[in-house]
Formats: sequence, C-alpha cells, structure tokens
Amino acid sequence: MAQHHFFGIYPSTYRLNPVLPRRGGTYTAVRYRVYSHLLPTETPATMPDAEHTEPSADTPARDNPRSPLAEVARLFLRLGVTAFGGPAAHIALMHDETVKRRQWLDDQAFLDLVGATNLIPGPNSTEMAIHLGYLRAGWPGLVVGGLCFIVPAMLIVLALAWAYAEYGNAPEAQWLLYGIKPVIIAIVAQALWVLGRKAVNRPLTLAAGAGTLLGYAFGLNEIALLFSAGILTMLVENRHRLRELVHRNLHALAALPLAAPGIEAHTNATPFSLTGLFLAFLKIGSVLYGSGYVLLAFLHSDFVMRLGWLTDRQLIDAVAVGQFTPGPVFTTATFIGYLMGGTSGALLATLGIFLPSFIFVAVSSPFIPKLRQSPWFGSLLDGLNAASLGLMAAVAWQLGMAALVDPLTGALALAALVLLMRYSVNSTWLIAGGALIGWLSWYAG
Repeated sequence: MAQHHFFGIYPSTYRLNPVLPRRGGTYTAVRYRVYSHLLPTETPATMPDAEHTEPSADTPARDNPRSPLAEVARLFLRLGVTAFGGPAAHIALMHDETVKRRQWLDDQAFLDLVGATNLIPGPNSTEMAIHLGYLRAGWPGLVVGGLCFIVPAMLIVLALAWAYAEYGNAPEAQWLLYGIKPVIIAIVAQALWVLGRKAVNRPLTLAAGAGTLLGYAFGLNEIALLFSAGILTMLVENRHRLRELVHRNLHALAALPLAAPGIEAHTNATPFSLTGLFLAFLKIGSVLYGSGYVLLAFLHSDFVMRLGWLTDRQLIDAVAVGQFTPGPVFTTATFIGYLMGGTSGALLATLGIFLPSFIFVAVSSPFIPKLRQSPWFGSLLDGLNAASLGLMAAVAWQLGMAALVDPLTGALALAALVLLMRYSVNSTWLIAGGALIGWLSWYAG
C-alpha cells in the first residue's frame, strides 16, 4: 500500500476498511495517528515522496483522474459564485461538497478545521476554504482555494460598487434572497444534523454546545462563549492531569485576561491615501473575531469616526452589498475600497483584509493534527467544535426567523431539506432553484 504523507504526518498503523464506492473510482480508509481520512487509492502527483500504486481488480483506477489543484479551483470558484447566506451557510456548503460528495476528509477532521478557524482572527468561511485547499492540494491548494473563493465575490461586489458610484443607490436584491434564504436554512440544518452527531457525542460536549447556544440567545459575546466552552471542556476532561500538574508544580493557575484594545474615535477627517486604506483593512483582517456585526463596528470606528472617509449611509450600503452577494461577507472591503480609491483602492482593500487569513492558516494548518493528538488540545478542539455548532444553530434560527416569512418560503425550505437528506441533491442546484422561485414570485407579484 502506498505510504501517503498527509499534513506532514506519517501513518503509524494502517487499518484497511472495506472499499467505499465513489463515482469513477474507489476510496480506501487509512488510519493515521490523528484521523481516519478518506483518501484516493491513487496518490496525487502533488504529494511529495509518494509511491504510486498501480490499479488492480480490487482498487480500480478512476476513469477521469483529476488534478487535485484543478479540483480545488473548480469547487471554490463555484462556491464563490453560489455560496449565499453568510459563514454558517458557507461552511455547510463546504461540508456537503468536501465531506459528503468528494470525501476529501471525514466529519471529525472537518469539525477540527471549523474549531481551528475559530481560534484565529479573520473570516471563518474563507479560512475554511484555505484549509481545505491545503488539505487537498498542499501549499498551491492553500492559495488557489482561498483565491477562488474570494475572487468571484470580489468581482461581483466591484461591479456593484461601480454601479453605486455611478447612480448613487445600492441595488435591490430582495427578490433573489426571498427564494435563496429558505434553501440556505435547509443546507445549514442538514450540516448541523450530520456534524452534530459527530461533535455532540457525550454529555460534556452536549453541555458545551447547548451552553453556547443559550449564552448567544442572551446576548453574550460569541468569542467569549467559544473560548469558554473550549477551555472548560479541556479542563473538565483533563481534571485528573490538571490535579497532578498542580500538585507536582505547586503553582497557582492564573487566567490571562482577554481584552481588545479600544479605538479612540474622532471625527477629524484624515487625508485619504491608498497606503492608509490598505493598512486600515490589514489591521481589521488581523484582529477581527466574530460575525458581520463585529465587522460593521470595526468599519464604523475606523472609516466613519477615526478617518472620516465614509458616511454612515455609505457604510450601511457597503455592508448590505456584502450581505446579499455570494462568497465572503468581508468583500464589503472591496466596495469601500472602490468608493475611496477606484479599482486600485478596491484591490488593495481586498488584499489587506484577506491577507492575514492566508498567513494564519499557513502557520496553523500543519499543526492541527498534532493538536488532535494531545489530550489537552484534543479536548479543547472538542469543546470548540460543539460550541461552533451551537453558534451555527443560533445563526440558523435567526436566519430562519428572517427567511421563513410565509407558507411558500416554509414549503421551499422543507422541500430543500427533503431533497438534501433523502436524495442528496447538489446544493448548487437547490440554490439556483430557490433564486428562480424568488424571481418568479417577484415577477408574478
């Protein structure tokens, strides 16, 4: 059997499971020190030091072998055009495509990537695309996965920013979202069901997920909830090790306070420069945790209050465009950059806000399997995974309240859920169908 190298970790023991059928080829389960991943029996050329295995009767070759890098590019280009609904929906779509359909990794590995993205600043769904690109095609995949997810959305937002600058109004797209939002609710619900069975597998992780959901409902900070759930799960599961550590070292344990530095706001306008624009978005991309609402607060503090480059109306319109276009919500930066500095400003703003994500993922991704091996960090990831699903459930509830506004949208969400769960219909077709129904309802009304 081929000696696969994965995440820089060499397999310690191999356990062969029955061959799993897949369209055009077969997959064999390989046991690593960290995960059981589903990997192709033929070794991609991008994996270094790999021994190629000739196909046999038991392991037939795929009819149309694909370059892993090209596969990454095709997938994330499509998601960049069709992934509506914000980070929770994007992650659900990525789960459907990479775990369920393509079997690049298993549910546990996907959950660990979700947990890891919550440990670092930046847009979670974009960082998931970068992680998954790295997993599938190495360092080139890391770059291509992220760029292919970002660039389509950036180009769409750039076109809308041009129209806004020419005509002075943000375009209306309620008819589009009317049909798409119910489908997104179904996609998120399916992902929660599948991932929840893996992540919430004992009373402690159930408590972490439920506690996060409850805390979010009462308005507690989502970052505080995530870190609290992860740390408490780690401490409870390792309480015996913790007791031994305390007795052995006789040191008091002190918690490090987490505080974000405040931004002193002033309304004196600062002269505009492309360098200042780039640095402002680079700072935001480097320190921002949380949702689009947190992004709105950062943008208001910097561009309205501190720099005086935007008005409140322009900021609200920019955020609205980022919300109803596909792909990362952080492409709001593209819109603002265009208003400030034309095409050059749009490109620099986009580069500034997304560049830290590539760096953070490049640094952290090779260590995630090692974290899973550790009893301390493995339980930390378990708590983060359960808490992340709790937040996804809270966001799904909020989206559902806004999306399911009449019998038609309720029926559309239910039909999409049945098609996903029972017939495994590709989510891209469901989103396209939702958009068509939204247009028909708008045209008829």
